[in-house]
Amino acid sequence: MSDHIKLKKGLDIPISGEALCKVTKTVKPGIVAVKPTDFRGVVPRLLVKEGDSVKAGTPLFADKTNPEVVFVSPVSGTVDAVVRGEKRKLLAVTVKSDGQNEAVHHEVPSIDKLDRAAIVKLLLESGVWPCIKQRPYGIIANPAVAPKSIFISAMPTAPLAADLDFALAMDFDAIQAGIKALGKLTTGGVHLSISQKNYAGSDFHKLEGVILHQFDGPHPAGNVGVQINHISPINKGEYVWTVDMFLVAVIGRLFLKGVYDAHRMIAVAGPAAKNPSYVEVPCGVSMQDIAEYFDDSKGTVRVVSGDVLSGENVGPDGFLGFYDNLVSLVPEGNYYEMFGWCKPLRLHKFSFSRSYWSWLCPRSRKYDMDTNLNGGPRAFVVSDTYGKVLPMDIYPVYLFKAILAGNIEKMEELGIYEIIEEDVALCEFVDPSKIEIQSIVSKGIDLMIKEMA
Repeated sequence: MSDHIKLKKGLDIPISGEALCKVTKTVKPGIVAVKPTDFRGVVPRLLVKEGDSVKAGTPLFADKTNPEVVFVSPVSGTVDAVVRGEKRKLLAVTVKSDGQNEAVHHEVPSIDKLDRAAIVKLLLESGVWPCIKQRPYGIIANPAVAPKSIFISAMPTAPLAADLDFALAMDFDAIQAGIKALGKLTTGGVHLSISQKNYAGSDFHKLEGVILHQFDGPHPAGNVGVQINHISPINKGEYVWTVDMFLVAVIGRLFLKGVYDAHRMIAVAGPAAKNPSYVEVPCGVSMQDIAEYFDDSKGTVRVVSGDVLSGENVGPDGFLGFYDNLVSLVPEGNYYEMFGWCKPLRLHKFSFSRSYWSWLCPRSRKYDMDTNLNGGPRAFVVSDTYGKVLPMDIYPVYLFKAILAGNIEKMEELGIYEIIEEDVALCEFVDPSKIEIQSIVSKGIDLMIKEMA
C-alpha cells in the first residue's frame, strides 16, 4: 500500500523536442571522460598516467579526503589524456576505448549472504559508490555514516526528462538487485516515489523491498529533494542518501554480473534536436558521438548535459555528466528583440506570469524556446513568485538573502539542509529579476561544507 501526495505548486515548462520512445543509435565507445567536477567536494588524487592500459572498473583517481572512494574507467582501453585547468586543477581523465570492453571482475556472493559492511566494501572497491549521494548538500555519501533512509525517484518531471519506464525497460532485474542491496545499508527503508498518473502502467510498482509513494503534480514533484521534504524532512544532524533510478541499475548489475557496467539509455531532446529519441551510450560519452542530432539550421546550438533548468553547458566537444541521462539541445538566444517586453500578442512566447496572450493557447502546446534571458539582472525584490513554483516548506527569498549575507544560523533555520541547486531551478526560471538563484544556493552549500566540516 502506498500513500498519495498531491502537489499544486510548480510548473511544467512546455518546451518542444521531447524524445520519442524509440532507440535510434547505439554508440560504440570512442573517447569517454570521467570528470572530478561532476562530484561536489571531491579533491582528486590521480592514480593513472597517459598511455596506461585500463579495464572497465580500473580506478582513475581517488578522493583525497576519503581515499577509499575511487572513480573508475567505464570502458577498457588506454588513458588518452589527463586534462588540467588553472593551477593544475584536474578537470577530466579521458580514456580511448579499445572496443573489447574488458572489465575488472569482482567475486560477488548472493546479496542475502552479505551484511552491510561487505556491501559497502564491494561498492567502494568496484567504483560504484559515487552513484550514491548524500543529503544535506548533494555530495557523495559518506560510507562511515548510517543514513536514516534512502530515497529514489522513478518519476522525473524536469523539462524533456527521459521516460524511465522506456529507458530502463530491460533493467528490471538489475534495479531489483540494486534495491535489495541498498536496503541493507539503512534501517529506515528504501523509499521509492512513482507518478500517480502512471502508477498502474509502470513496472516499478512491482519492485519489492521498497516503501512506495505516489506523487501527483507539476515539476519539481519528481525531484527527490521535494519528495524528501514531504515524506521525511531532514533535520540538523540527520543524513539521507539518494540514488538516481538508472544508477540503481548500475549497482544491481554489479551484484548480478560482478562488473562495473555503467552504460545507459539517454534521451537526446530539445528544440534544436534532429530526430529527438533515445541513444544507448557508455558513461561519459563524447558529445561528438551524437553530433548528428544537432540541428544547426536553428543557429548556434547549446549542448546541455542534463535538463535545461539545472544541466551543464558542456558544448559540442564536451562529455556526458556522470549523473545525467539526458542531453538537451537548445538554440542560443543571442539576439536582441526591440520593445519585446511591451508587445502584447507574442503567441510564440511562453510566459509564466501571463504577460503575453499565449496563456490562452491550449496547455498541450509546446514552444521552441531558446536561451535568451529576455532582460538583464534587476533589483532583488521580495515577492511571492518563488513560492508559486517551490512546493517545499521553506521561505525561499529569506533563505537566498541569508546565503548572500553569509548568515549560517539563519541558513540552517530557513532550510539550507533541504535543498540543492536543482530544487530551486524553477525559481530562477520564473524570476523577473534574472537573479542566478542556483549559483547563490551553490555558494551557500559550499560555505556550509567549509564551516561545518
